[in-house]
Amino acid sequence: MSAVPAYPPRTSTLSSIAIVGVLFFIIGFCTWINGPLITFVRLAFDVSEVSAFLVLMVFYLSYFFLALPASFILNRTGMKKGLALSLAVMAVGAMAFGEFATRRWFGGALGGLFVIGGGMALLQTAVNPYISILGPIEGAAQRIALMGICNKIAGILAPVVIGSLVLHGIGDLEAQVQAADAATKTELLNAFAAKIHTPYMAIAGVLLLVAVGVLFSPLPEVKPDQANAAANDGKAARRSIFQFPHLWLGVLCLFVYVGVEVMAGDAIGTYGNAFGLPLDQTKLFTSYTLFAMLVGYVAGLVLIPRFISQEKYLAVSAVLGVVFTLGAYFTHGYVSVGFVAALGFANAMMWPAIFPLAIRGLGRFTQTGSALLVMGIAGGAIIPQAFALLKHAYPEHFQLVFAALMVPCYLYILFFGTLGHNAGRARGA
Repeated sequence: MSAVPAYPPRTSTLSSIAIVGVLFFIIGFCTWINGPLITFVRLAFDVSEVSAFLVLMVFYLSYFFLALPASFILNRTGMKKGLALSLAVMAVGAMAFGEFATRRWFGGALGGLFVIGGGMALLQTAVNPYISILGPIEGAAQRIALMGICNKIAGILAPVVIGSLVLHGIGDLEAQVQAADAATKTELLNAFAAKIHTPYMAIAGVLLLVAVGVLFSPLPEVKPDQANAAANDGKAARRSIFQFPHLWLGVLCLFVYVGVEVMAGDAIGTYGNAFGLPLDQTKLFTSYTLFAMLVGYVAGLVLIPRFISQEKYLAVSAVLGVVFTLGAYFTHGYVSVGFVAALGFANAMMWPAIFPLAIRGLGRFTQTGSALLVMGIAGGAIIPQAFALLKHAYPEHFQLVFAALMVPCYLYILFFGTLGHNAGRARGA
């Protein structure tokens, strides 16, 4: 027989969901600010577009290197202290980025982003399985969708905030920099880079305050080995993480999903700029994608699991991803950018479906499996960087490059939603 789920009482669950919602808001803000940061870094550090995309590569690679250590840390600290620690680490990274970016030291600024990503790896390793097993696993996509709304509201605000405080008038500034002599150029770029200092110090302060709040919050501990115990599928008890093929297929699925999500959200400004659209407009394109994701989350909340299962919705979302990608390829200008933004709707319910499907039935391996899935976030480093490199090599075919990277990813997500999530599980388990 399967273990009885150890869910907390309903009142405790509601307060926990509210606290975790705040954490997902923070995750969204600190993640989706990277899109406009590409524009900031390219001008402030006077680097190429390919180098500017290192913002994404460094940030998302930190998940790959630090997710498994994060699971070990959480085993030692427990949920509440681990969450507080993750926010404190992010605060240190934010202070480092603000300071080094102001000094226009590119390596130091990237180091600050890596530290922020490290804190995020610890935070994501904790909160994603937590919200997944806070109630029945079959309804996890709905709970994660609610968290996604918090995440994407923050994501919509992040480009607006950084755009108004730091990137305001960037088109005129770029023209001035190109026309200036060396001394004036340095002076202009120094003044521009200094604008980032105050916002990131403020972010660090907020992160520290929330860390203290979480430490003294009523957030309960949930034991993954009890709440996500494997059902009896007719096989002997599994003694290794390698005996769950659906998990490993899920790790790859999350890898390609985060890649397409970052492409649609963070790379959309670069995509629009390739059509010759002005920087003062492209700096806000990330918000359009995130608004589409917000609509997608609302749709998921309404439909899952009342009218459609989370795995079927995942398959439908993957098909929409292919359709919208092809729409972007066969159109131009603002219409093409609109199709890229519409990918936000297709992407919205993918993480909420993939994560619980991949960790379902892991029992005592839930936290390790969650760490492996968080490592898959490194797809946000690899796929956009491939786009930047290929776009640089074939600038006249950037739409084909975009489609060639995106369509295979969506087709694999379709496979996981239809067949892959059941790999290694007995029929009817």
